[in-house]
Amino acid sequence: MADLISVIVTTWNREDALDAVLRSLAVQTDRDFEVVVADDGSGEATAKLIANWVLKLGRPLKHVWQEHQGFRAAEIRNRAILASDGAYCIFLDGDCIARPGFVATHRKLAERGWFVTGNRILMSEALTQTVLRDNLDPERWTYREWARERGRGGINRTVPLMRLPLGPLRKIRFRAWRGARSCNLAIWRSDLDRVDGFDCAYQGWGREDSDLLVRLLHSGIRRKDGVFATGVLHLWHPAADRSWLGDNDQKLDDAMSDKRIRAQRGLSVLRNEDLQAKSA
Repeated sequence: MADLISVIVTTWNREDALDAVLRSLAVQTDRDFEVVVADDGSGEATAKLIANWVLKLGRPLKHVWQEHQGFRAAEIRNRAILASDGAYCIFLDGDCIARPGFVATHRKLAERGWFVTGNRILMSEALTQTVLRDNLDPERWTYREWARERGRGGINRTVPLMRLPLGPLRKIRFRAWRGARSCNLAIWRSDLDRVDGFDCAYQGWGREDSDLLVRLLHSGIRRKDGVFATGVLHLWHPAADRSWLGDNDQKLDDAMSDKRIRAQRGLSVLRNEDLQAKSA
């Protein structure tokens, strides 16, 4: 079982969604966690929002920022990892609302030698606008309310809301990396250090999370499914620019064929660069 947990929340210029996510983290039943916002170059509005939440979150809250130079999710997540103090890291996107038992459930599922992959419900554009405009708290909605939204087309499915004690079935896909996403992913900090974190060589949308999972599997860490336990509520957003996807697919293919374990440009590179900058 993990001690302090670091919830690492990625964001970029979407204050309304981040506000909803931080609100959901403020009401977690498990209180032994910190929040690190991994900010890929947002403006002053995001900084002000986070400063306000520092006073009311009820848990330690850090804001890690880097200049925006295109989509650099891998690098900002690494910077957040370096700033974190937890023995266990849960990665959560800044548009994914967590239900009250989210951290507690991840803590129960935490097991040495395994990373945990969660799932999500996709909310429609219309429902997302309503939730954000009216400051609704869908993390507290009942299953009946969600079933009603499913009938209206407000969400794509209700399965991630269900809770089932799957036991050993959670380990059936222990070698699989496909279908896992960093919007809801938990990894021991020691295992992140083992593979040197995310690979900052990935720029633009796509595959940086798959690369991390492939390298974890190469290192001997196995996958444990958090389905029917850890589902998050994913607010709608426009489709990402996928112009870098071909290049990133090639990087992922190379990592798999090379049986690579450590990132080409990972935590250690950023750490050394920061030390050099401080000593200059």
